[in-house]
Amino acid sequence: MFSQICKTCDESVTFFDFFHQTDMAGQPNKSDVITDEELVARILTGEKRQFEPLIRKYNQRLYRIGMSILEDEAETEDAMQVAYINAYEHLDSFEKRSSFGTWITRIMLNQCYEQKRKKRPLLSIFELSDNFISMKTPANELTNKELSNVLEQAIAQLPEKYRLVFVMREMEDMSVRETSTALNIEETNVKVRLNRAKTMLRKNLNGYMKDHVYSFHLAKCDRIVTHIMGHLGII
Repeated sequence: MFSQICKTCDESVTFFDFFHQTDMAGQPNKSDVITDEELVARILTGEKRQFEPLIRKYNQRLYRIGMSILEDEAETEDAMQVAYINAYEHLDSFEKRSSFGTWITRIMLNQCYEQKRKKRPLLSIFELSDNFISMKTPANELTNKELSNVLEQAIAQLPEKYRLVFVMREMEDMSVRETSTALNIEETNVKVRLNRAKTMLRKNLNGYMKDHVYSFHLAKCDRIVTHIMGHLGII
């Protein structure tokens, strides 16, 4: 299972194993002192800069979900910015019926589907910049890039309904309930789709495992934060 690369937009490199047969819920990070709900409350009382940590926390999740649907980096970043701005402008309507993470995920999903209906045919998601993957040593560069491309292609070839569940559960560690709520499907369907996605990937990947897919590096994270905070007039 993918490690939580995204919480602070780090560039850590670890390995995961999505070949397990049991569908265990993700383990959320309990170390944060300030909860999402507390940050939202502060923003609504005038502490506008408290929106930045929320952006940084969910950048990786929204990026991966966006790439799963739009399959284009620029389109995905556009969708992220619109989703964050919409969320900020409607924070007072966040009723806490679900977590903030689930709420912002639903906003991102809606934005991606809207863009997908309008967009023209896109170039392959694999026409990526050279710095798409963070490398630890020059000797590992070629191997890591090849492994990452193999997994990205395998995930991209999954039907969208399976790809989305795989990204949410295995890459973002969203629980079955969170995924069910975000996609508006039954929890049993989440489990079925995840198992089906794993079966397809096992067949296509022949045992290769890599966790650095759709990585949202620090430079991209900073760019998204700057654009959104600037648009909202928060200095």
